[in-house]
Amino acid sequence: MEDIVKQLEEHIRTRYEIDPEDEDFDTDVHLFDYGFIDSIGATALIAHIEKTYGIEVTNQDLMLYPLNTINEIASYISIKIAR
Repeated sequence: MEDIVKQLEEHIRTRYEIDPEDEDFDTDVHLFDYGFIDSIGATALIAHIEKTYGIEVTNQDLMLYPLNTINEIASYISIKIAR
């Protein structure tokens, strides 16, 4: 899961232009509450996850799994890959 966390963090920092010096950003920060990603960005992030990891993020998954932090998203991806 550590590799997934690193990959996600790198993608999110690059795609959403997050300053490497931003002290509020880490793998446990709520990406939406802190304004790092908005609803349009969330759609793009889901598309990236599906394409990169070969999984389908269903509406049911969005209801069942918290996907607000990099660590939560990485955990979800690990669960889906293991199936």
